[in-house]
Amino acid sequence: MQQTQLFPSDSQRNDCTKIEMPDADVRFYPNWMEHSDALKAFKTLQSELQWTQQDIVIFGKKHKSPRLQAWYGDADAVYTYSGLKMTPLPWHNTLLRIKKACEEVANITFNSVLANLYRTGADSMGFHADNEAELGDMPVIASVSLGATRNFDFIHNKTKEKVRVPLTDGSLLIMQGQTQSHWKHGINKTKRVTMPRINLTFRHITQR
Repeated sequence: MQQTQLFPSDSQRNDCTKIEMPDADVRFYPNWMEHSDALKAFKTLQSELQWTQQDIVIFGKKHKSPRLQAWYGDADAVYTYSGLKMTPLPWHNTLLRIKKACEEVANITFNSVLANLYRTGADSMGFHADNEAELGDMPVIASVSLGATRNFDFIHNKTKEKVRVPLTDGSLLIMQGQTQSHWKHGINKTKRVTMPRINLTFRHITQR
């Protein structure tokens, strides 16, 4: 039986929008995966990844993460954020296939992925920058969205300019260059969304 491939076609690769943001390099591929491939990946990852709800530290206080998470990657890709040390689980085959497709677009090798499961619009992600030391000075983050559309909001550190990108099912968002130095990003709670969403943020961790 022929296996369905997750790799996008040439036309989907070229369907790219450069988001106009000062001090940043953000590119969006709204139709990066076929709907059938995105649905299959969503169902597989939702049922097979080892989802947990971690305790995170925000402004010195411990809170339950407002979403479920799973950290996968190479054995040495240990990552720390919000007071939480993430030791990677071995790669899942579906994650590996999506990772390789992201690498072809981003032209970089990723060694880890943070998977987030937003169960409904009540789940969220606070504003932050992916600027931990393990990510390097100008990290490249490839963000793949599966399932419900959620608004991804940017805010500039100095000017407070705001940019909103609706992350659709099967889309790919790449953040690179000085983006993490000048902008924070997050996903607000909403009552308008009742369906779940999985987000995969591929990155390269370097231990210093």
